[in-house]
This record gives sequence, C-alpha cells and structure tokens, in this order.
Amino acid sequence: MQLQTISDIYEANSQIRRKLCETVGGLSPEQLNALPEGEKWSISDIVEHVSIVNGGMFRICSKLLSKAEADGKMSDGQIDLSSFMEKTAGAAEMKLEAPEMVRPKGGQALDASLAALDEGEKSFQTLVPAFDKYDGNAAKFPHPYFGDLSAIEWLVLAGGHEARHLRQIRRILEKIG
Repeated sequence: MQLQTISDIYEANSQIRRKLCETVGGLSPEQLNALPEGEKWSISDIVEHVSIVNGGMFRICSKLLSKAEADGKMSDGQIDLSSFMEKTAGAAEMKLEAPEMVRPKGGQALDASLAALDEGEKSFQTLVPAFDKYDGNAAKFPHPYFGDLSAIEWLVLAGGHEARHLRQIRRILEKIG
C-alpha cells in the first residue's frame, strides 16, 4: 500500500493490527509462552512489548501535534516520508535491542496485552482530527535508532513496529511447530 495520506497510514496500521491479533488469538498457552532457542521473548512477551511501545508512540504523536498546534503549523495535507524511508531502510533485517523501559515485564496475560493494543488503537483514532488539521511533519522527537522523527513518521513507525514483531511471532511459530 502506498502511504500518501494520513488515512492510508491508519488503514495500513489497522491491517497490520488485524493480522497480529488473528495470528495470536487462537494460540495455546504453550505456544504463547514457548521460548525457542535463539529467542529472548515469548510470543506473549512480544505482544506485551508492542502494547507498551504503542502507548509511548501515541504519547509522542500527541505531544508533537500539540506543538504544531501551539506553533500555528497547519496541515497542507502533504506527508513527507522520504527521509524516514532512508532512515529505516534495512531495519527489518537489523537486530535492535529494546530500551529497558519498553521491555516486557513478563507474566502479563495475552488478553491484557490485546486489550492494551485495542485501547492504543482507540487512542490513535482520537488523533485523526489533529493530523488532519495540524502539520504532522513540523515538530520532531528522537527515536533511539532512527533519529528525529515527525508525528507522521512515528505513526508509520507504529505500524512498522507491529509488522516487525508479527514477522518475529511467525518465525517463533515455525520453530515450535
């Protein structure tokens, strides 16, 4: 899917979320908690991590859009992902270490993580009017690996982060059979 509008980004993120929920929804406790060789996190841990990160990404987007509003930066409807694509090229193959504050604590039930993901999606929906009205390209906030990102780039990254971990979950499922 070409990401040319905020609506495109939201739709892509929604599709990724559906696939993630479908993939983990029917798994047994054994599958959810398996830790195959070479993996640091179980599937349950991964979903917990994604829910933690999404909450942080929502807060970042919200703050950046509030800054654009305070600065009077109005949206012209354009989204600029060119530098973001350059910054994140090859990230899917990179081994990235999650900062301590977004690592799973373990032991959280899948239902709780999925409920947090659902709440996060609802929170992101509340930002649609702000993305439509204010310039989501204007203000930036640093990502630990990709440098300064705009609210629009953080929104795209939210979906990309889920897609990355969906691939990881699928690899784990292949390992455990």
